[in-house]
Amino acid sequence: MRLRMLGVVGFLTLALVSMPAFQGTNSAPAPLRSTPVGAGAEMFRNYCASCHGPDGTGSGPTSTALRARATNLTTLAERNGGKFPAERVKATIRGDLLVLVHGSKDMPVWGPVFLYLGGGSRAEANVRIDNLTRYIESLQSSERCARGLR
Repeated sequence: MRLRMLGVVGFLTLALVSMPAFQGTNSAPAPLRSTPVGAGAEMFRNYCASCHGPDGTGSGPTSTALRARATNLTTLAERNGGKFPAERVKATIRGDLLVLVHGSKDMPVWGPVFLYLGGGSRAEANVRIDNLTRYIESLQSSERCARGLR
């Protein structure tokens, strides 16, 4: 299990390091950084914004390398009958749901990485996922929220 987790982290690190090549930039690659457990916004910037964009609209610099456009995270509640689908978002972050742009179900997403960053602590990984989910919920359009769609 730990060997597989290290393999996943290594693969994700390699993928993140190679992202500037997809962007056509000469910037130095950034290594995978650990963020504070409670920092949902910082986790989003470090782990999600490259695909979903800093505003969550799916316009990140690496989104063009995906098989399909990255999801616009600001409209999740609107597309779910006005209720933010927190459990589905958590399952997607953990890698429990198949998200076609992320690859096959065999390709873990962030759950194993958060478990690794927390030294194997499932509780810490869950806190990271909860805080990241709350941040994504905060990205829901304020106009939609004002209409009571949240």
